[in-house]
Amino acid sequence: MSKLEDKPINQYADEKQRTFIFFHWLIGTFSNWLIPFFLLIGSFAFAQDKDLIQFSGIVVEADSLIPVPFTRIIIKNSNRGTFADFYGYFSFVAKKKDTILFSATGYRKARYVIPDSLSGSKYSLIQVLSFDTILIKETVIYPWPSVEEFKKVFLTNAIPDDDLERAKKNLAQEEMKEKFETIAMDGSMNYKAHMQQQYSRLYWAGQYPPNNLLNPFAWAQFIKAWRDGKLKVQTPNEKKTKEQEDK
Repeated sequence: MSKLEDKPINQYADEKQRTFIFFHWLIGTFSNWLIPFFLLIGSFAFAQDKDLIQFSGIVVEADSLIPVPFTRIIIKNSNRGTFADFYGYFSFVAKKKDTILFSATGYRKARYVIPDSLSGSKYSLIQVLSFDTILIKETVIYPWPSVEEFKKVFLTNAIPDDDLERAKKNLAQEEMKEKFETIAMDGSMNYKAHMQQQYSRLYWAGQYPPNNLLNPFAWAQFIKAWRDGKLKVQTPNEKKTKEQEDK
């Protein structure tokens, strides 16, 4: 009876021993692989940290060396980078052998490759940008909020006169006459008119001034105009027609 009872205990002890041996083998096997693995990762991370540098500098114009504000600075083939401040200064973390791209509106793009022979963890640069001519598409801003409003205003509003039409209206004879009648003369014109009257008074001083009522040539011209019908009262349309014929 004791032998039968000892058999399950021995089997239990054997299973426990086998489990212990398996775990001991598993730990030894993984330790042989894990230690080199972690050492490799650590050396790789150390090598990466060794390649990192603090990249700083100033972006200036090629002609005047004036800082170029808000220049876009990025690392090629990546989304990492920064913008220069108002004074053209920039600073960010980069790696050796990285290609840095510089771009700003109105300037040609430039690039710079960080050397791989740097011994320190900091590197400074003065980047020069040259001017470039950029043609921007024309943008027309209208006061109307939509195309429909523009069509409505365009079809209903009166088209203003152009320069030629305004010049024609300003030189119209009827309007010129009205302006001459209503616009007062300035100081120089009044002075000339007064001096002309004085000159005429001095010219005919001591004698009678001429009177066309006693002039036979004036009477001949009057009779001829009367016969030709030039003395009749003309309407404005007839006056315009007559003026056009005279031209």
